[in-house]
Amino acid sequence: MIKFRSKRFSRNNSKSGGGGGDGSNGVGGEIKWELRPGGMLVQKRENEESVGEGMITVRVSTVSQWHDITIGATSTFGELKMILSLETSLDKKEQRLLFKGKEREDCECLHMVGVRDKDKVLLMEDPAIKERKLLGLPPCRTISV
Repeated sequence: MIKFRSKRFSRNNSKSGGGGGDGSNGVGGEIKWELRPGGMLVQKRENEESVGEGMITVRVSTVSQWHDITIGATSTFGELKMILSLETSLDKKEQRLLFKGKEREDCECLHMVGVRDKDKVLLMEDPAIKERKLLGLPPCRTISV
C-alpha cells in the first residue's frame, strides 16, 4: 500500500514564516540560477558532481572495433561525430550514431538523452553512402535553394 502526503504550497508574506516568498532558499543565502543547454532555467546545484557537467568517456562501437572517446557531458552528437571522423575514416555525413536503439540527431545533447560516463554508442555507416561507394558512384550532391 502506498501512502501519499499532500503538502500545502502557499505564499507567505510574513518575514518570520518559514519558506515564504521572500526569495531565500532556507539557508539565508541568495538563490543562484543556471541556464541548461535545453534552454531551461534551473536553480544551481551546490555539489560539484552535478549531472551534465565535466568530461565523460563514451565507448563508440562499430562492427569490427571500438573507440573510447572523452568528451564534455553537455556536448552534442554532432560534436561526437566530428571527433569520430578524426578517429575513423568516415565523414560526419556518413555516420549514423545510435544510443538506446534510436538514431540520434546532430543537435541532440548527450546528457539530455541520458548518455553517462562509460555508456556505449553504436556507430554505423550510412547504408546509402556505403552502397554508392561499393558501386563506384560519385557522392550525390544536394542543391540548396
